[in-house]
Amino acid sequence: MSTNQLKHTDHYLVEDLFTAEQKMIRETMGEWVNKSVKPIIEDYCEKSEFPIHLVKELGELGGFGPFIPEKYGGAGLDYISYGIIMQELERGDSGIRSMASVQSSLVMYPINSFGSEVQKMKYLPKLATGEIIGCFGLTEPDYGSDPGGMITRIKDTGDYYLLNGAKMWITNSSIADIAIVWAKDANDEVKGMIVEKGSEGFSAPETHGKWSLRASVTGELVFDNVKVPKENILPNISGLKGPLKCLSSARYGIAWGAIGAAIDCYEAAVKYSLERKQFGKPIGAFQLQQKKLADALTEITKAQLLVLRLGQLCDEGKVTAAQISMAKRNNVEIALTIARETRQILGAMGITNDYPMMRHMMNLESVITYEGTHDIHTLITGHEITGIPSFR
Repeated sequence: MSTNQLKHTDHYLVEDLFTAEQKMIRETMGEWVNKSVKPIIEDYCEKSEFPIHLVKELGELGGFGPFIPEKYGGAGLDYISYGIIMQELERGDSGIRSMASVQSSLVMYPINSFGSEVQKMKYLPKLATGEIIGCFGLTEPDYGSDPGGMITRIKDTGDYYLLNGAKMWITNSSIADIAIVWAKDANDEVKGMIVEKGSEGFSAPETHGKWSLRASVTGELVFDNVKVPKENILPNISGLKGPLKCLSSARYGIAWGAIGAAIDCYEAAVKYSLERKQFGKPIGAFQLQQKKLADALTEITKAQLLVLRLGQLCDEGKVTAAQISMAKRNNVEIALTIARETRQILGAMGITNDYPMMRHMMNLESVITYEGTHDIHTLITGHEITGIPSFR
């Protein structure tokens, strides 16, 4: 390439702080995204279809539950490695990262953390390879940001539990083989359980008409007197702290993933700004376009430093939910802003599927809402500062 070649998005040389293994993971996952995701993702987005053939490929690469111990089929990697994987996947598409994030943090994590040895051996190895797919049922039609108000119930009948209720906005819903479901028992205590596909009374209708996460499966989980064997209850957790711990793991991955979407938009905009000429010179020569690019690179760099420290805290066992909230809130917001601003650099071309900005922008409108809305994460940080919970 010429002297106008793209500048590396690692402006502060953060990757120099990665281990050799972490660098190899980024390179391997990045190559897979370039080869298997980017060439097809616009078509799948336009068709509003999830490229399900990628699940097995991603499983073979170790993209599911990389932090799960090798004994159960995981790679036994650290949390920085997990973050790197999420970043590369979302550079491809938020829908691909969402699928992997749910599989890893919302399905494999609770089974590994709260499940019995029998449950771990039965489900985790197959989830790690992508042989089976999982989903996570917490959000309900009337209870999203307030999960404690859930009305989904389990009733102890002696030999088994009877599950009734509904969950919505569930990633992987209709393609999932198992669902991690949270429901209240007779004592109003929240319990987690594994519900298998094909259980009588269990259905998962898909949600259509989405303008966001179009290359991702979204739907409902409906339970009408579903029999849940007692051995399918997660035995080592009780209360809302169970699903909230899962959400913290997922939010951590999102904080890294959003950077990938921002990088993809930034790189496309830099390339276009150096090729597109107006008034006799590349539009990248104009001050306002340079400001947009400078702002984007600055915010990407700040976000990279934020998640690197967050990953270190995770691996040291020092991380808090509030720290994860701050990173999720900041990084998704800056990614959405970068998608919007870099789209403007491309003018009318930016609205076409020849470039990734509009797809990332629409996807990020969901990402800024799920796993805790932007406003809820603002209030979590406010609570951390003042000690006063303003969302109750």
